[in-house]
Amino acid sequence: MTKHGKKYTAALAKVDIDKIYSASEAIALAKATSITKFDSTVEIHLRTTLDPRMADQQLRDVVVLPHGLGKTVRVLVFATGEGALAARAAGADLVADDDESMKKIEGGMLDFDVAIATPDAMGKVGRLGRVLGPRGLMPNPKAGTVVPAQDMERAIKEAKAGRVEFRLDKTSNIHVSIGKVSFAINQLIENYAALMDAVNKARPSGAKGNFVKRITVTTTMGPGVKMEPGEHIEGVE
Repeated sequence: MTKHGKKYTAALAKVDIDKIYSASEAIALAKATSITKFDSTVEIHLRTTLDPRMADQQLRDVVVLPHGLGKTVRVLVFATGEGALAARAAGADLVADDDESMKKIEGGMLDFDVAIATPDAMGKVGRLGRVLGPRGLMPNPKAGTVVPAQDMERAIKEAKAGRVEFRLDKTSNIHVSIGKVSFAINQLIENYAALMDAVNKARPSGAKGNFVKRITVTTTMGPGVKMEPGEHIEGVE
């Protein structure tokens, strides 16, 4: 059995583990029970009824959170020629446009949060799959991170503004950050509402009924707070 410290135990005592809270109540409680000295990340965990082994039950998409994630997002772009020029002009933090930079990444240089690539660079990027894949950094057309040079500025701006990818994992769960504890409750609720809207719009064809059966909000190292999965959030009070 996992042992928790005094701070966690005191925070957990404020949460009714049998209660399903509304979104606003749950997010406020998660903020109030954050126990770290640093500005913790607020995370949403979705338990679904989807079967990740079935082709018609896959769920993967992106959402641009209206209030971002509260952190500086470093963007790397795989491109050459016009694509590389567009990436630098659009404010990419790193541009991998030669074999030397590719070798550095293959060797573990992963000082970036989002990787974007032009279609013509994907042949070389594919060889980095074993490095980028496990860390969720592999560019993917579905996630909007494989784009032509003319769309590079938009892609980089969205990535830096709070563009988040979400996907079903092998255990039928989805884990997404929606901001920081320092955010106002309204900001976190609006980010959460944008996420849930995107999840519902990305509903797989094989999904049955309400495919999200449990939602939990938590902060880094803080206790989980259960949320009402069927709640429709139209606005913020």
